[in-house]
Amino acid sequence: MNEPDEANRAYRTVARAIELIRAHADRQPELAEIAQAVGLSESHLQRVFANWVGISPKRFLQYVTKEHAKRALAGTDVLSAAAACGLSGPGRLHDLLVVAEAVSPGEYRNGGVGLDIAWGMHASPFGTAFVAATPRGICRLAFVEPAEAGAECARLQAEWPHATLRHAPAEAAALLARIFDPPPQPKPLHLWIRGSNFQLQVWQALLRIPPGRLVSYGELAAYLQVPHAARAVGNAVGANPVAYLIPCHRVIRAGGEPGGYRWGLSRKRALIGWEAARSAQPA
Repeated sequence: MNEPDEANRAYRTVARAIELIRAHADRQPELAEIAQAVGLSESHLQRVFANWVGISPKRFLQYVTKEHAKRALAGTDVLSAAAACGLSGPGRLHDLLVVAEAVSPGEYRNGGVGLDIAWGMHASPFGTAFVAATPRGICRLAFVEPAEAGAECARLQAEWPHATLRHAPAEAAALLARIFDPPPQPKPLHLWIRGSNFQLQVWQALLRIPPGRLVSYGELAAYLQVPHAARAVGNAVGANPVAYLIPCHRVIRAGGEPGGYRWGLSRKRALIGWEAARSAQPA
């Protein structure tokens, strides 16, 4: 089994553990109970977590609790601090390496005439990922089940009815490796995204949130100077077409609850915990 497949398998174990903790949060089950529920020995479960994120299951699960989320939100103005630093704050996993370009109105209207979109699916640290890219940049990144490739392609074709969709598994695997396992000095990742002006403003703001940090929907609305439009901001966050790279998973409710996530709440919790753990470790 190769490393991406191992990471994929580890994520599924982590997701099951998160669901167990959520179901029994009032009594915080011990490691032995978690291990039994996911079908592993305690030592094997420890290794899975250590290989996936570098910490113990108990420590990781502290990062995905409501209490941790509330502490992360308290007394910080993450977006303003990030803006004061330029594009983002210190400690980003891909600081200044994600460049987002909007689809122009003319490109939107022609529906992708002459456009080549290469797509593929491959294992990632958060389950199977579907990625699609044009010569201009990545236009879609989603977490899916293997059987959902056809439906994802159909959605992509509906957005770009005149484009040519090309199955390119090797290109997709290489691109996902750049995203989830970047080299020490990675090249910029370019996004080419389609949305309304308001959606694009929200997505650009999301790019300023450092890994391991969280903001509420209200804080995001206030930063965008639309403090009474938190619901509209939430809808724009939910419409994000590029998972992980545009980090909509870093936006939660003011009370510490994760809120919605189009790719599943267990995955959102896993993303938050994974980033919090990595950000807390020495560089």
